[in-house]
Formats: sequence, structure tokens, C-alpha cells
Amino acid sequence: MTINEQTPHDTTADTAPTRLTKPQRRAFWGSFGGWAMDGFSWTIPGLVLAPTLTQLLPAAGVEATPENIGWYGQIGAAVFLLGWGCAFIWGPIADRFGRKPAMMGSIIMYGVFTALAGIATNVWEWNAYRFLAAVGVGGEWAMAGTLLSEVIPERVRERFGGLMHSAAYFGVLAISAVYLLFGPELGWRGMFFIGGIPALAVFLMRRTTPEPERWQEDASEREARSFWQPVVEVLSPPYRARTIGNLLLLVVCVIGLWAGSTYVPTAMTNLSDDAGNGHDTTVHLASLSSMTVAAFTILGCFAVPRLAGHIGRRGALVALFGLMAVGIIGAYGIAYPLHSIGLTFAFLPVLGLGGASFAVFTIWLPEQYPTRMRATAFAFTTTFSRWVAAAGTFLIGYGIHSTGSLTLPLSLTAVVFVFGMGLVRLAPETRGKSLPA
Repeated sequence: MTINEQTPHDTTADTAPTRLTKPQRRAFWGSFGGWAMDGFSWTIPGLVLAPTLTQLLPAAGVEATPENIGWYGQIGAAVFLLGWGCAFIWGPIADRFGRKPAMMGSIIMYGVFTALAGIATNVWEWNAYRFLAAVGVGGEWAMAGTLLSEVIPERVRERFGGLMHSAAYFGVLAISAVYLLFGPELGWRGMFFIGGIPALAVFLMRRTTPEPERWQEDASEREARSFWQPVVEVLSPPYRARTIGNLLLLVVCVIGLWAGSTYVPTAMTNLSDDAGNGHDTTVHLASLSSMTVAAFTILGCFAVPRLAGHIGRRGALVALFGLMAVGIIGAYGIAYPLHSIGLTFAFLPVLGLGGASFAVFTIWLPEQYPTRMRATAFAFTTTFSRWVAAAGTFLIGYGIHSTGSLTLPLSLTAVVFVFGMGLVRLAPETRGKSLPA
């Protein structure tokens, strides 16, 4: 893949694109690779949830029924979100000690504990490893997004922000393909083991990633500030209102998207079992469903920079929230209760495109805060939103357990997106504005 940029107001630029500098290319691929491995890691539990809990629940004295798998699976999702919320600590670390060491630390953490989840002997031990992996996973998006926004030239920052965010879904595609081809042979434990290998490889690659000049220029002022000063600033005027607004918008994304896309493999597994398909066919259908969502989310991420440039950050988010609502109602409110595998696959592209809503924040969040607090603000809003969303996710799990079906609890998450469409004015529109110093 060749990375090019165009020089604005240069008549020769249209026919003679210039390459990014070597440090800029390293920054892009380092951020892309780390975020791809994040997607690789967070997708594994959704793919193997049913076989994992089928083996681990009896060890805790719980019968592995579909209802219990749905209930304890949602508990596991809530625990993972709580761990992701703890990842806010990477923000102050990055603002004080540098973007690169924070990114490397987060990669090591999620790689090691993703692999360790494969040796769990009961559901609580498994959740403990997933909690710790989430602390690493949660830091990567904020660190990669912050670094890239500060290194890539302003005139192509939007474009590369969308490209970088698509990396997570390339990771989803990669692990889904592994499960499709080798899932029955690897088993759920093998899937978690391989989840740690790519992260360690990216950790080695990250050693060549440069620190942004913006951050390095702030050295004297940074040393004079306390470690927690950026946290205080993002929660103080004039930034407090936008921080709360971003937090609420990300809560909407997390509740709906976690319910909408994470449960796609589980829903497909249930539909396949109801249809009387064998184990291998079920594994293949679960993998294909996850890959379909991921492929269309990648397309959505590619479209986000252009969409955000034409109708603004707020408008882009409203459009994607609308797609999520339609996809959720179609997949879980219509296709799933009809036990239709084909109709479910028809709505998965809509879910996938709507899932690109997170890519809007990769572009939008860095534009709202200055360098001295940018990583903290990014990490704070993208991680603490998981704590709030964990409560909603827990309620979804309770609903699945109570009703004995995925239909009503997951369909109701569409309401969250409709509500979110009215919240976009809580964050400032930054279209056409440069990254703050």
C-alpha cells in the first residue's frame, strides 16, 4: 500500500503526489498495526463465546444452556468493558511520558492477557484475564489516534484518520478468517493463544515509531505540570461540557455496537443450531457473519473522512447512528425471530456500515483538545464511556436471560441510537478547523 499526500494550492500536486516522510509512514503503519491487533483480540471472545462457556460454565456449577450462555456472556462483556474503562490511565501516561511508550505498554498488556485467557479453568478466571486484557485494549485506540493526528500533515489528517480506524476491522477479518479455516482444529483455547502472538510482533515494530514533534516541543511546560493536571483540565471549563458530550455519545456507540456486532456470531450460532446444521457448518457461518460485518465497517471507515468533510462531524455521526438503528432492528427484531439465516445476512452490511461511527471520533476527538491534554481527553472519553455502557450491557444480558432470547433485548438497543442522534450538539462542530496546538 502506497501512502501519498497532496499539497494544497499546488497545481502540480494533482499529477505528482508526494510520499509521506519515512517517520510519518512509520507512525501510520505503527498505529494501523497496533489498532488492527486490538480488533484481532477483542473479536475472539465473540467468535468462541458459545464453546468457551459451554466448557467453563459447568466448572462453576452452571448448566450450559443457551440462556445461561447469553447471560454469562453478557456478564463477561460487562467485565471487559469495566477493564476497558480502567484504560484511561494510558492518557496521562502518554501526555507525560510520550505517545510511544504508552502504546507499547498497552500492546504488551493486551497481548499477554489475551493469550492467558486460553488457559482459564473456570468462567471467573477467564473473566479476570479478559478484564486485564481490556485495560490494554482500551488504551490502544486513544494512543494510536492521538499520535497519528499529531504526525500526519493537516491536509490529509482526516483521510488517514479514517484509514487508521479501519485497521481494527482488518484485525476482525483476520481472526474471523483464522476461525473459519482452523476453528474446529484450534478450539477456543487455541484461538486465545494465537490472539497474543501478533500483538507481540507489533510491539517490536513499534520501536521505530517516532514521537510527534508537537509533544516534544512541550517538554518544559510538561515537566512543570503534575501527572494528573490533564485530567483536571479536561473536566474543567472550557473543556468540561464537550468532554461530557463526547462521553455520552461514546456511551451510545458502545452500548449499541457491543450488542449489535459482538452478538452477531452468537446469534448466527443459534440460528445454525436451530436449522440442524453440524458443528463445522455452524463455525463457518459464525465466522462469515463476523467477517461480513467487519468488511462493511471497513468500507464505512473509508467513507467517514469524505462524509465528515461534506456534512460535518455531527452530520456523519447522525447518519451512522441511523444505519445502526436500522441494522439492529432488521437483524434482531425481524430476521432472528423468523429464524432466517439469509435475511440476517441481508442486514449485516447495514450493521457493518453503521459500526464505522467510531471512526468519526478518531478524527473528531483530537480536534477538540490541545496537545498538552489530547491523549488524556481521548483516553478519558473512549474508556470511561465503557464504564457507563457496562451497566447497559449488563441490563441487556439480564434481558436475554429473562426472556430466553436475543430478540427483544438487542432490538431495544436501536432506541439508544435514536436517542444518540439528538445528542450530537453536545460536542462542537470542528469541520474545517486545524488541530489545536
